[in-house]
Amino acid sequence: MTTLRQFEYLVTVVDTGSFTRAAELLHVTQPALSHQVRALEKAVGGQLLERLPRAVRPTPMGRAVLPHARAALADAERLRAAALSAAGLAGGELELATVYSVSLGLLPPVLRAWRAAHPEVRIRLREFAHTEDLRAAMTAGQADVAVGPLPTGWEGPIRELGVEEFVLVLPSGGADGGVDGPEGPDDAPVPLAALAGRDWVHYAPGNGLADVLDAACAEAGFRPGVAVRTEQTAAAPLLAAAGLGPALVPANIVPPGFDGLVRRPEPPVRRPLVAYTRTRPDALTTAFVELLARRVRLLPDIAAGGAPGGAEGGKTGGPAGSADVPTDGFS
Repeated sequence: MTTLRQFEYLVTVVDTGSFTRAAELLHVTQPALSHQVRALEKAVGGQLLERLPRAVRPTPMGRAVLPHARAALADAERLRAAALSAAGLAGGELELATVYSVSLGLLPPVLRAWRAAHPEVRIRLREFAHTEDLRAAMTAGQADVAVGPLPTGWEGPIRELGVEEFVLVLPSGGADGGVDGPEGPDDAPVPLAALAGRDWVHYAPGNGLADVLDAACAEAGFRPGVAVRTEQTAAAPLLAAAGLGPALVPANIVPPGFDGLVRRPEPPVRRPLVAYTRTRPDALTTAFVELLARRVRLLPDIAAGGAPGGAEGGKTGGPAGSADVPTDGFS
């Protein structure tokens, strides 16, 4: 019979790559640690760890078991948090996962409000470059709740937050082909097709925003040239304002006082944002998601001029096809 303690030992050995270091972190003797790992291997019917001269690594069976071990440990932690939350959210820890752009633009004010309301609850934030990485982390039980683009084929509870708007960032002063010139009002949308000949500030292939830009340009009938690729989402608007090329960014990551030109693309570029969990959320997770839904501001003032829905209330309407999104589990 397997135990949570055995799962903890396995995960710690894999994460440290050493029985010696794992024993130190777990405050157990190395023989006791080895005994429990062997007992786990016996219970599952195969070798989970390959013991090398200077390291330890999981076997194929170990790699298959590891996500389930992590998920079981995360579920146990959620059980503990639920018990604490039943007493008025006293103590505990909330593990939150998201993508880089959301952690930059949307979460800071939400987390500030949460901290003011529940200072005794710790937040552990995990950030990922791509929505598929975020989905994989949630599947493996690495967080209590994920906030990001709608995941494909997700079977757990989902709470719709609204639709995220993207904006174009261009150099100010007519440095990008006169799109900010007298041809139209300053808040007029810029046709993406008008930028087909430009080299863009693009994103590294592992960044999910690279897919967003490529898809938007493909819909406009062209493939974007690349002036520079950045791994840092926050760098894209700064590089665009410096004159390297246009950038397509979530409106919420444009910093206050930004001196670049911010315009809405035509056609609009949007993506649904949701909060989702693996299983029915406990009281602590539910309280956070409810606050998130009330406080999230998807369209800041910098991009609100003339945009559908404006900035009132911070929402731009529900996701397209939202009738197909399961929302059970969140009250």
